[in-house]
Amino acid sequence: MVRRRSDKSATFKVNGALDMISKSSITDFYKNSQAEYPAGIEKEVGHFNIFEIEKLFDKKTGSRIMPYSRRSYYKVSLLRGKSRAEYADKVVDIREGALLFATPRIPYHWIPQDDNQTGMFFIFTEDFLAKNKVGVVVDELPIFRPGALPIFELSEAERTELEYIFRKMQRELASDYIYKYDLLRNLVLEVIHFGQKLQPMAALDPVHNASERISSLFVELLERQFPIESPQQRLKLRAAKDYADRLAVHVNHLNKVLKEVTGQTTTDIITKRIVQEAKILLKQTDWTVSEIAYTLGFDDPAHFSNFFKKQASFSPVAFRS
Repeated sequence: MVRRRSDKSATFKVNGALDMISKSSITDFYKNSQAEYPAGIEKEVGHFNIFEIEKLFDKKTGSRIMPYSRRSYYKVSLLRGKSRAEYADKVVDIREGALLFATPRIPYHWIPQDDNQTGMFFIFTEDFLAKNKVGVVVDELPIFRPGALPIFELSEAERTELEYIFRKMQRELASDYIYKYDLLRNLVLEVIHFGQKLQPMAALDPVHNASERISSLFVELLERQFPIESPQQRLKLRAAKDYADRLAVHVNHLNKVLKEVTGQTTTDIITKRIVQEAKILLKQTDWTVSEIAYTLGFDDPAHFSNFFKKQASFSPVAFRS
């Protein structure tokens, strides 16, 4: 069973002094693991590779823990075994196994909870699934929409079907077929669509009415401001009116729409997202509280501290320690 819970004790420690939030690139991935770089990939636009979890580990630590970072690539994992996925303010316990989708937008930390970890995962860059090659924009697919936490428990039949697709990817990548990367793109999309079918059907419905369209555009505007990657970067849209002005609607109408679609007010949604980013910055950078306050749009650090304590029940300093 996949279980989501809040767990402040499981949050991550700051890993030394950082000028920028740690990002794991494709180069970093191969450098820090036993992964073999695919032959001939240099001729391809974008990057793709697939791995077996039990055959891969971190060279530096000797562990199979995937470090907490904002990866510069997409990752889809077919997991079997007890493990945990940690996000900024959420922890997901994976009891038996799951299908996990990860994007460059959302940092997470995967931690095995026993020695019986098996399964496979593949990685790909945005260029690999470029619109001119597959006809879709990857970040516009429902599985990768902002706010989603796409980890899905699988039945044995679903796991078997997915394992067949993953193994087929592995065989095609090792083949000499001249069009193998075109075939691999199709297989990646097949896995993505498989995952999207596991979501509630309502989440896959196209946006038809004005309320859903406004709500979708609001979320896009909000998420476009993240992640915060340097102390000089600053949120430009912080108040409900800022978003209403950009969307050319009255602030009361925007609030009414979001309340109908999400059950939350505009201010509630903005506040939760700012608090989520504040937690990431407090745990993953050595920026001062004043610098973090500035990047999140607060002119007065004391105002930020009061805001954060009200929302998180801890002062920024206490949360960081």
